[in-house]
Amino acid sequence: MINITAPINNLGYGVASVNIIKSLLKIGYDLQLNVIGQIEDPKYFELFSKLIQKNVNRSTTSVKIWHQNDVHHHIGKGKHVAFPIFELNQFTKTEKWSLSHNDKILVCSEWAKQIVEQETSIETSVVPLGVDRDIFQPFKSGRGETVFFNCGKWEVRKGHDVLVECFNKAFDYNDEVELWMMCHNPFYSQQQQDEWINLYKNSKLGDKIRIIPRQKDHRDVYNIMKQTDCGVFPARAEGWNLELLEMLSCGKHVITTNYSGHTEFCTAKNSMLVDVTSLESAVDGVWFHGQGMWASIGEDQKDQIISHMREVHKQKKQGGLTQNSDGIITANEFSWENSAKKFVEAIE
Repeated sequence: MINITAPINNLGYGVASVNIIKSLLKIGYDLQLNVIGQIEDPKYFELFSKLIQKNVNRSTTSVKIWHQNDVHHHIGKGKHVAFPIFELNQFTKTEKWSLSHNDKILVCSEWAKQIVEQETSIETSVVPLGVDRDIFQPFKSGRGETVFFNCGKWEVRKGHDVLVECFNKAFDYNDEVELWMMCHNPFYSQQQQDEWINLYKNSKLGDKIRIIPRQKDHRDVYNIMKQTDCGVFPARAEGWNLELLEMLSCGKHVITTNYSGHTEFCTAKNSMLVDVTSLESAVDGVWFHGQGMWASIGEDQKDQIISHMREVHKQKKQGGLTQNSDGIITANEFSWENSAKKFVEAIE
């Protein structure tokens, strides 16, 4: 029996929690669920409502999949395990205090494990997240133009300010290219959303940029991803970056930085990496105020992104843009079933 406290929704922590719980059930584990927030999706309520019990077993292991500043409260007196997904290389005093109330910490990458071991003395294990291979199948786009793609929350952390600049410098209006942005930040006001959208649509190549509403159903996400050629993720820091792994699973090429959580599955063999040579204070004026460091994206990194984008377009024009077979092989290794097995190994 495992007691899990986690959100059940379509956001980052929710997607990880849903898939880990589903896979644990599939391999026969008894679970008790304490939901953070509400279950809004009817299909999730039907699937997980039977796990929510008023009289919980308080002697069993308790795992909380949540932010590192709020993992100190657990249900019961069994082993307490925290599973935070974080992006920066340091913890605040509050985060360290919250983490210190756990017997063990789970993280999804070796990068994150190194940070926990630097910042705390708590035993830590890596439990990589996964991708739904039943949905995200290899597919080669038949479109004539080269379609670049990005998906996630509008954020400076994710390098969305960098991407629009690089796309506009890499190409001219006569180039047969498009940039599809399937981005939405549920924590932003409509005005903040519009500021990001206008930054893209009012740029030089704004007519070649398509803003796509965020899709909640993963099959709808796949139906968009499969029409693209290359994902561009110039992130300053990532906890994991599930969308990037999904692109690899689809056999798409990806351009991304060689820093933070996604280095667990992004290599020089399966990705076009942007070499990060230094870190800078993590400041965006909204969520991050210098409480840690993230990748510094300077002119050299932008030049690398531009070069990679031009190379992808060149290969597409010449008919030589094949599927990313190395990316497909990598994605096969990161199933949710494997995540569940490592989860169990780590807490037992």
